[in-house]
Amino acid sequence: MVSREVAMGNVPLYEAKAELFRTLGHPVRFRVLELLQDGARPVHELLSEIDVEPSNLSQQLAVLRRAGLVRSSRDGATVLYALATPSVAELLLDGRRILATLWADQQHLLADLRDSATSG
Repeated sequence: MVSREVAMGNVPLYEAKAELFRTLGHPVRFRVLELLQDGARPVHELLSEIDVEPSNLSQQLAVLRRAGLVRSSRDGATVLYALATPSVAELLLDGRRILATLWADQQHLLADLRDSATSG
């Protein structure tokens, strides 16, 4: 959760960045952000995609709202959630790219180990 000091800009930039990544560091919050990449969704759709209790999802959505990563709006009685900025989706894509690179490197190491085990 983003503290009041971080939100007010009374901390060094590196601490604000660390707080952002701590906010992203929860599996439910991360999954919500992934689901919202394709556009706004009502809570009931998020619940059908994420195996958590409604109260837990509500709590995690509140954290994301306070952090400024998502915004909510009403369509009648339905509350819709959306990414606050396209930059959030870009950050998620960058994360996937980083993981793909790391995993590809690990696959190369594994192949080298297998080759050395069969030849030696």
